[in-house]
Amino acid sequence: MVDNVSQQALGSVKVLDLTQGISGPYSTRILAGFGAEVIKIEKPGDGHPARRTGPFLGDEPGPERSGLFLYLNSNKKGITLNLRSSARVRIFKDLVSDANVVVENFSC
Repeated sequence: MVDNVSQQALGSVKVLDLTQGISGPYSTRILAGFGAEVIKIEKPGDGHPARRTGPFLGDEPGPERSGLFLYLNSNKKGITLNLRSSARVRIFKDLVSDANVVVENFSC
């Protein structure tokens, strides 16, 4: 049996997504749409700011109800990771060593 994901253009590509705003998450959404395994990394607590941006499903705000967040992050996996913790930095480095692409759009 053939795995459908591996038959997609980017089926063998692993992407770590540390992006914010709209342009970064949108670009990784496109990669996910072409079959890449995209792992969205968010900071603990508030997570990505789009989680607090409407419109919200049923007009009820909530971190899992933002239409914008759900749109920008469809087809992605997600984790929270506190990169200020040395133990979590080790986890991040392990993820990076296994990734083909790391996408970030932090300001300098």
